[in-house]
Amino acid sequence: MIFEKKEKIRFQHIDKAGIVFYPRFLEMLNALVEDWFEEALDLSFAKMHEDAGIPTVDLKVQFKAPARLGETLSKKLWVVQQGKSSILCGFSFENAPDNICLSGEVRLVYVGISEDRKSIASTPFPAEISEKIKLYHIE
Repeated sequence: MIFEKKEKIRFQHIDKAGIVFYPRFLEMLNALVEDWFEEALDLSFAKMHEDAGIPTVDLKVQFKAPARLGETLSKKLWVVQQGKSSILCGFSFENAPDNICLSGEVRLVYVGISEDRKSIASTPFPAEISEKIKLYHIE
């Protein structure tokens, strides 16, 4: 399966040239990951971050075409590789069918956070979450 969300490009996303300013794409990607966890994996970021987290440890991005104010992006996310505590996800953003603006891969690691919040360490995904992640695996 592929997780997909739509997002309209707003004034807050663009630069003076009227196209999406590249850091906004990364904010949109983070929102996509957050929505995937909450909507597809049934794990809200608010609940997760009480004692765990899912930091990005590697990110590869290709900017392929500009996206403009008023367009609607189709943001897609899938799993390329899954380990005990990490996942490699592929993603793409399209502003029209078959017109990719952004693509890449993001590696996320599930971590436990100490009670004093001063240290983190990778930890296996809960079994229930791991099984749901498998549904989004695409070769």
